[in-house]
Amino acid sequence: MKLRLLTFSLNGPLALALSVVAVGGCAQAEQQQPGQPAPPASQGSPKSVTAPTAKPYTYITGSERFKWFVMSTVGPTSLLGAGPLSAGWGTLFNSPEEYGPGWEGFGKRYGMRLTGVSTGNAIEALTGAAFHEDPRYIPAPPGTPFGKRVGRIIGQTFLSYRPDGTARFSYSRVAGNVGNNFLSNLWRVESENSAGDAALRCVWGITGRMGGNAFAELWPSVAKKLKRK
Repeated sequence: MKLRLLTFSLNGPLALALSVVAVGGCAQAEQQQPGQPAPPASQGSPKSVTAPTAKPYTYITGSERFKWFVMSTVGPTSLLGAGPLSAGWGTLFNSPEEYGPGWEGFGKRYGMRLTGVSTGNAIEALTGAAFHEDPRYIPAPPGTPFGKRVGRIIGQTFLSYRPDGTARFSYSRVAGNVGNNFLSNLWRVESENSAGDAALRCVWGITGRMGGNAFAELWPSVAKKLKRK
């Protein structure tokens, strides 16, 4: 019975997430042609800021949205970085206890994280297409002071870019984070499926997104310096 429950937790939400995002990607592809620059940002709007990118900002296409979903869910950073780190941490402290210690417990925790990530990314991709929000992190242009880069990292944890090149509050990001963490209560073990547990995971989801933004913003600069040595 435990094996069947684990199989459902790994396959059900992940398969659903992949299918719904594929549909959302096809629909979104008609709204923006690849390489087409966005219209100038509106002036004087207190709720938006112009994207300070080196190149003209181009709104995400349907295929790019689907690529974001795939890479954010099963890309190297997720599968080889955040996934093992999260599962390893839980296994180290045997939390939750129902999964047990050792490699078996590690595998269960790794799979549980993957179902949650895939569900959250699917929700963000679909709602983002509906609200015309870009889920990608848009790095600062070259030469931007470090302090402003840090501000950008924090800002884009809560903001996303729109077709006009402005960054505004991201409803799809909230929907993905909250929806994933509360929906996953349906297949989580009893010790971590309460409303309080889901709310705490939402907080960790925000910090995780901020960490991902920091990696996307700063790692290219670090990598260039390492190559010069």
